[in-house]
Amino acid sequence: MPKLTVEGFGTVDVPAGKRLVLAIAQDAKVDILHACGGNARCTTCRVEFVSGEPATMTVAEKTKLEEKGLTGVRLACQILCDGDMTVRATSRLEGSGRPDAGRLPDDAIAPPAVWA
Repeated sequence: MPKLTVEGFGTVDVPAGKRLVLAIAQDAKVDILHACGGNARCTTCRVEFVSGEPATMTVAEKTKLEEKGLTGVRLACQILCDGDMTVRATSRLEGSGRPDAGRLPDDAIAPPAVWA
């Protein structure tokens, strides 16, 4: 089982292949935002990698990050936990002013993953 460390929240074991956004929310119990429901449309699930950043990226993630001009961050909704990783959850419900984190993303990457 991969180990996920969320800075300031500790380390948890997560099932291999689980979406990072779900692992952060469900396993690490961090209030990460996912306003669009994990569909690579809003960038509220962004994280910074400290270590273990995956080398691959979905086309949807690459396109959205370029469109928004974001660098140094990744979209947790587009990443699968396939190895140990340490992240900073930079986009959290706490302090956001939003009423909730958003609709919980499905188990599978959406839109269907096409790897860049």
